[in-house]
Amino acid sequence: MKDFDHLLSVWQGQPAREQLSVDEVLKQVKKGVNSITSKLYWGIVAMIGIALYTFIVLFFFTFKYWQTYVGVGMILMTMLLYLSLIVRHYRILHKRDHTINPTDYLKNLKEYQKQRSKLAGWFYFIFVLLISMGFSLYLFELLEKASLLTRYLVYGLTIVWILFCTFFLRVRIFKNEEEKLNLMIDRLERLETQFE
Repeated sequence: MKDFDHLLSVWQGQPAREQLSVDEVLKQVKKGVNSITSKLYWGIVAMIGIALYTFIVLFFFTFKYWQTYVGVGMILMTMLLYLSLIVRHYRILHKRDHTINPTDYLKNLKEYQKQRSKLAGWFYFIFVLLISMGFSLYLFELLEKASLLTRYLVYGLTIVWILFCTFFLRVRIFKNEEEKLNLMIDRLERLETQFE
């Protein structure tokens, strides 16, 4: 009985979870989602611009080797694939109003989080591999007349840049977004349980 009384006193001594303000939570979630959708929007704009430039290079520049055309085409197709993914992610986040039905909105956020985690995982490495292969084929002709030292330097810097983007920058970008999403999802889940 003594253990039960001790357990009861510990349980009653726990601080009650503070009640969340619906307006405050929805305002914070809206701010976080607007931040993410803004980044996605400008990523879409930038990717469209770069894809258009790559299209112009592919179809209006004359190259000596067929490998160059294959490389630029590979870069263009990879960018278009990535563009379709970020447009899809933008639509997932932007298509619903979070104030109408927070439960559906929570489901959308979880779907978006799952999609982004896939993107951060296997697709990012495939994306980097395809872009790298295309860029290597493009550089083959571009560096044809360059000295051996210049070729090694350009290829070496390209490899270092790709490794930096893959193992440092990717981790920071996706980790930052993941933390924001987890915070928004946690707040919406707490809000949902508060009214049950």
